[in-house]
Amino acid sequence: MLLPSEIFRTLADPTRLRILTLLRAMELSVGELAQVLGQSQPRVSRHVKILIDGGLVERRKEGSWVFLSLGAEERVGPLFDLLDRWAGIDPDEGWARADAARLAAVQADRAAAAERYFAAHAKDWDEIRSLHIAESEVEAAIARALAERPIGRLVDIGTGTGRMIALFGPAASQALGVDRSPEMLRLARVKLAEAGLPAAELRQGDMYALPLAESSADTVILHQVLHFAQQPETAVAEAARLLAPGGRLLVVDFAAHEREELRTRDAHARLGFSDEAMLRYLQNAGLDARVIEHLEGGELTVTIWAGERPEAKLKVVA
Repeated sequence: MLLPSEIFRTLADPTRLRILTLLRAMELSVGELAQVLGQSQPRVSRHVKILIDGGLVERRKEGSWVFLSLGAEERVGPLFDLLDRWAGIDPDEGWARADAARLAAVQADRAAAAERYFAAHAKDWDEIRSLHIAESEVEAAIARALAERPIGRLVDIGTGTGRMIALFGPAASQALGVDRSPEMLRLARVKLAEAGLPAAELRQGDMYALPLAESSADTVILHQVLHFAQQPETAVAEAARLLAPGGRLLVVDFAAHEREELRTRDAHARLGFSDEAMLRYLQNAGLDARVIEHLEGGELTVTIWAGERPEAKLKVVA
């Protein structure tokens, strides 16, 4: 990490200051950053490397894309406090206004790509959704289940388009979505920006090997994910690993059914789950398990199960 004097030398180039300001607004890929700055991607990459070396920017690879975000708050927070004070004394926002306009164009490009993707897949999603109770009722049931206590640090596994983060992120102390698909994560960024949550963190990761530490979450959600899993019990155990003492895992998925066409048409690896099987998965992961609710009203029943990590017991010293 750089010393304070070296940080100021790092920011001596106006382009690097612009990069930090843009990343303060939202995560951007290297290509998007080059588009906003009006510079070549190799040149922007050189500036980015200097900022990464100084701990002011972080880099994350998702498939063939590289996304950039600000470094740790304790490092960049004081810097922005200082920049904000200077801006108030002697405002000079010409470049900032131009960058903001180009950033809006990037956001519009993302939204247009999202709309094209949704339009191409809307028929499949609508066919599946028509088989079960309305999604609004499922989401209301999830909200009831989460209302028992504060959400705390929220992790949504298989976040897809970020719907769970959009719904429950505002009540969380931190919100993070994980998905294996870079395409879905790009869609999630659009949706979360539209929901006023551009700072919510999104990461690419596998549900069987999550890029997160033990005890790093208070609430974990697996919403309509496990029926795609070849090894659902392993995925539940990995989700449970994230829970701090007293934390809870909410699993929302189909009850056992016999719609075999979903296996071939929509890549469902499992045709739902019985209560017995899901409770066993949760208990084997070291959680206290229970059925929250069965949501009937269509050909498929949606069930909500919960697993809670027991509170740590204090050792009694004789």
